[in-house]
Amino acid sequence: MTHQEFKTRFLPYYKKLYRMAFRYLGNEDDAEDMVQNTYLKLWEKQEFLEGLEHDEAYAVTLLKHLCLDKLRGTRFSEDDESVLASKISPSPPPDQAFEQKEEMKILLRIIDTLPEAQRQVVILRHFDEKSTTEIEHETGLSNANIRVLLSRARKTIKELFTQKI
Repeated sequence: MTHQEFKTRFLPYYKKLYRMAFRYLGNEDDAEDMVQNTYLKLWEKQEFLEGLEHDEAYAVTLLKHLCLDKLRGTRFSEDDESVLASKISPSPPPDQAFEQKEEMKILLRIIDTLPEAQRQVVILRHFDEKSTTEIEHETGLSNANIRVLLSRARKTIKELFTQKI
């Protein structure tokens, strides 16, 4: 496959891949990097792509898996609290803002300690605000499994949060 053939087949999906990566990762730079990684992986698999019928579906699936791998490897950092704090409605008084910020730090640390599947489902459900059906499609887990993971994660978070406060 030549460079031109590759561009003709896969570059039309760039915007869709970028939007999808941004939705998963929530960061423009990370989304851009992930799309580039997807194109790099596609280029490395040129021989396999020759007989491929559904280019878009394959590219989207590859991107999804790369994003999920990144999310599995990513742990919350102190910078994430600013993103989450921005979701808090009108600015509270300074003393309450400080308390909320500290509680958010505790919450992020607790989420970071959850088992991988629980952490992923909690992030997708509560931070990315995805429905269980969307989570089901993205993770491949059953709806019942997602509900169990969420329930266990919420219970653990509640227990650990009340211990820390």
